Amino acid sequence: MNKPIVRLYGLVVVLFALLIAFTSRWTIFEAGALRQNALNRRVLLQQERIRRGRILAADGTVLARSVRGREGTYRRTYPTRGLFAQTVGYSFTDLSQSGIERYRNPALDGETSATNLQAILDQLQGKRRQGDEVITTLDPAAQRTAISALGEHRGAVVALDPRTGAVAAMASTPSYDPNLLRSPTAYERLTHNSSGTPLINRATQFGYAPGSTFKVVTATAAIDTGQYTPQSQVSGKDGILVSGVPLSNDEHESFGQLTLTEGLVKSVNTVYAQVAEHLGKQTLARYMNRFGFDRKPQLDYPGEQMSVSGEYLGQRLLAPSSRYVDVGRMGIGQDKLQVVPLQMAEVAAAVANRGRLMVPHLTDRIVDPEGRTVLKVAPRVQSVVMKPSTAVSVTGMMQAVVTEGTGTAAQIPGVQVAGKTGTAETQIGAAVNNVWFIAFAPAANPRVAIAVTLQDVPGQGAEFAAPVARQVMETVLNG
Repeated sequence: MNKPIVRLYGLVVVLFALLIAFTSRWTIFEAGALRQNALNRRVLLQQERIRRGRILAADGTVLARSVRGREGTYRRTYPTRGLFAQTVGYSFTDLSQSGIERYRNPALDGETSATNLQAILDQLQGKRRQGDEVITTLDPAAQRTAISALGEHRGAVVALDPRTGAVAAMASTPSYDPNLLRSPTAYERLTHNSSGTPLINRATQFGYAPGSTFKVVTATAAIDTGQYTPQSQVSGKDGILVSGVPLSNDEHESFGQLTLTEGLVKSVNTVYAQVAEHLGKQTLARYMNRFGFDRKPQLDYPGEQMSVSGEYLGQRLLAPSSRYVDVGRMGIGQDKLQVVPLQMAEVAAAVANRGRLMVPHLTDRIVDPEGRTVLKVAPRVQSVVMKPSTAVSVTGMMQAVVTEGTGTAAQIPGVQVAGKTGTAETQIGAAVNNVWFIAFAPAANPRVAIAVTLQDVPGQGAEFAAPVARQVMETVLNG
């Protein structure tokens, strides 16, 4: 064989190998990156022809489904309208995605059901790609109660099972109807022309000062380190110097020596500020970390829709041990704390579950089109926050808050409730506050832990937030 023919043959082989390599690159090895490229309109057109999997509540209620149109394309609809808007989110070709729709997109879109090669074979056989179903832990009855109880207020509720981390309710008001959100124009209109930023999930984004609910964190650190007991006495005098500046109690009420339990029941600022100063920044930082502060929650939810709870200087997250932190005021939920309701629900849940904080989750299981369970979310321990004996002590203190202290509005007949109120002043001198309540019940064998916050209300957490928590807890316990 002459040499020119051999060279030509070799060139053909090389070109053929390059063709296979580049074809494999885009169809197999880098197919995912190509699909996710925002400029790839072909993918968007393909998605319109995929029957996206349904999203269901724990009781089987359909929260999201795809309806086929005349041209063989599918349109996403949300039968419960605004009930689960921020949590379930939306998925529209021209608008992208949010919420569970975004986090579970590979399963809902059928990407996890088959390999790229299998997808090609299915196309050659004329099979349409179909998504998996996502069955959530969400309870429609509890969600309806939460939305109704929040009313016209801007606020949020998170209720979860402290034993497993399963989220039963995640409500944020004001809400919106995702069915109306079908184009960039509608999105812009809702974003810029609506008051109350309804697209924001207040349960997971943009934290608020937690007020006295944070005293539960301080009490936990105090007792778990062995430096205090529920009976340890601390001065409750008004105007005690904290970081060199006088600290006031609510309405400047002054007390003598109070036990830690009495200080929590009466929500005395000076008691817990002194405890926090005595414990020091490093100790509080350690317990905050165990509770989940200073990093995003481990929820199965888009990271960009969750905020880190902690101390902030402007937009910058500070370590609790930073020199800019006033540890005494941080210890009572003031200073520079910005905390999301999900984080405070986790605080209540950790105490309720005898010190073990479970990873929160919205997904119960994922089922493929043939009815096979391809993923089952099992309960997982996120951290051991405190000793069981500490949890028992703090539970008793929180029970006293509800039976004889600031949280009496959360009492449920026949059920022992453990809780803590919180109030953070937003307009000095105008009695307008961000109010909180965290709780769990039944205290001896908890089945629900909850955090409630309402923005800019003319009153206290005991008056506004505690009744909301009571109603939601009753619904969950009676379900």
